[in-house]
Amino acid sequence: MASINAPVTTGEIAGAIRNVPDFPKPGIQFKDITPVLAQPRLFGGTIDQLAANHRVGSIDSVVGIDARGFIFAAAVANRLNAGFVPVRKKGKLPFQTIEQDYALEYGHSTVAMHVDALKPGARVLLVDDLLATGGTASAAVALIRKLGGEIVEICFVIELKFLDGRSKLKDLNVRSLITY
Repeated sequence: MASINAPVTTGEIAGAIRNVPDFPKPGIQFKDITPVLAQPRLFGGTIDQLAANHRVGSIDSVVGIDARGFIFAAAVANRLNAGFVPVRKKGKLPFQTIEQDYALEYGHSTVAMHVDALKPGARVLLVDDLLATGGTASAAVALIRKLGGEIVEICFVIELKFLDGRSKLKDLNVRSLITY
């Protein structure tokens, strides 16, 4: 068994991601990150890789997208000694919010942040588990910008390149650990 402190490769992380066919609907191949979370060495290594381009003090806030993005973003924020800010689905935050609509395959959805979540000029690292079509990430970017945050980087554990979500984030520094 490898030491919990041994470096983790993206290949090891990718090898632990489980494919679940036809979830949440027929034709979708869901990328399940829970096996990564269940293994402390892999989870810690994933956090190391997400935080790797930044040093303690270089990021003011790590913004995580509802819901799986919270898991990674909160751990990265802790690693970088930065604040954690959640981007949640509309109606889930208890204080005054700003909101951003975005398009889904069929219809639309809305995400929100607290109005005082970021200070103008805050250096922000945006983290999520998956980049697919880019709708949710681009909505989170809009919220961060409305509050005056400066996005240093956007990091994803997984990117589904064939869905071209990166094109919605083209003016930003985007990094993905694993691409399919």
